[in-house]
Amino acid sequence: MSGRAPATPITDADQAQVLAIVLRHRHRDGPLLEILHEVQRTLGCVPGPAVAIIAEALNLSRAEVHGVVTFYHFFREAPPGARVLRLCRAEACQSMNGRALEQHATQRLGIKCGETTPDGRITLEAVYCLGLCACAPSAMLDGEVYGRVTPERLDELLAGKGAEP
Repeated sequence: MSGRAPATPITDADQAQVLAIVLRHRHRDGPLLEILHEVQRTLGCVPGPAVAIIAEALNLSRAEVHGVVTFYHFFREAPPGARVLRLCRAEACQSMNGRALEQHATQRLGIKCGETTPDGRITLEAVYCLGLCACAPSAMLDGEVYGRVTPERLDELLAGKGAEP
């Protein structure tokens, strides 16, 4: 992601949900990743105020929790767009013009990986294997995986999903 994500406020109800998630998992060994995944599933992201709640409840520093959130590409600090496009950056996809596909996507959408279009319609993310190595390059749009994706096919997928910029 380029730069820092803007602070994402959370409601009192969201704070209560985060605390309930932490309380449900904190008795386990190494619960942080499990907690972060559930917070993201619940809130759509792991906002800064949630990091503070998690850190305090697990007796960790905010820096430790924030470090995990920013280390793993899966976690987001801000809510995603209405549509999420993930492009594979693993070796097989890169060897089959994955970089060109990513360049096409960034130019078409006017954003970089890790960003959301200004209208909030599409978030573009990098992933490091979608399991379609034999059908590279691959992409995932709204949870559906596609192989042998060309720039033209990507345009068709975006148009067919109603995500045309």
